[in-house]
Amino acid sequence: MVTLLLDAAQLEVVLSGAERAMAFHKGNVVIDRSTIAKVQLTDDAWTWLRGVPSPGTHLRGVVAMGTWKSAGGQDFAIIRRHRPSVVIDLDGHPLFQRVILTTRHGLALIQALRLDVADEAADVVDIAAETGAIPVANPAKKARNTPSPAPAPAS
Repeated sequence: MVTLLLDAAQLEVVLSGAERAMAFHKGNVVIDRSTIAKVQLTDDAWTWLRGVPSPGTHLRGVVAMGTWKSAGGQDFAIIRRHRPSVVIDLDGHPLFQRVILTTRHGLALIQALRLDVADEAADVVDIAAETGAIPVANPAKKARNTPSPAPAPAS
């Protein structure tokens, strides 16, 4: 899963080694905040994928990683299965018109983009949690499996 780092000037999509290899992309994807036109959450990122991989890896319904070329320009995608995703529309970015990412931190990204953040890059989940924009589950409080009481004997 990609890591999203945000500072006052840019959003950085940090790719793992496997994601870089499958996407045929040498480095991280850096997006100036000024080029972000719209951010949307979606349950099915596959509906947002347009064009053909060039270069990229595509196994229908399983994985789509890399640059997608279409008549509308180039998109960058890191999509895994049918999981919650975020679609970032860009205006004026030198490489991409859209970035589509499978991430469970889409809501945190949207909340963090609305906030004024520090000049030092931080994970979007940490930024949103610090301001109370999104609730953070307390890992110390885990649900316990308590046995239910036994039924009363029939008389």
